[in-house]
Amino acid sequence: MTEAIKPNGELTLRTLAMPADANAAGDIFGGWVMAQMDLSCGIRAAERARGRVVTAAVKEMAFALPVKIGDTLCVYTDIVKVGRTSMTLKVETWAQRYLSHVMEKVTDAIFVMVALDSTGKPTPVPEE
Repeated sequence: MTEAIKPNGELTLRTLAMPADANAAGDIFGGWVMAQMDLSCGIRAAERARGRVVTAAVKEMAFALPVKIGDTLCVYTDIVKVGRTSMTLKVETWAQRYLSHVMEKVTDAIFVMVALDSTGKPTPVPEE
């Protein structure tokens, strides 16, 4: 891990970047990274809502560094706001570089997740 810079939030998902997730140059597709971030938010928000959730919005996202084949993608989530039916999560994605302890921040974003009832309508997020 680089000095003084550490991930914020709770480690929610770790997965290995595989050749099927990459272009011919060995860079992992940004859409795959974003999908892992969405899965992480879904896990964390569903735990908090104690039920079904959906992604309502993804705020600005930019890639600072590429993810390469063999890297371990580590996604950290932090619930920064809970509204009546929605939750706002800050998501940081880090790459643990292949066969090393080096961790580099790849991207971050804000995701908004909405809790749903059994009929698919927004429902209040329970108190903690």
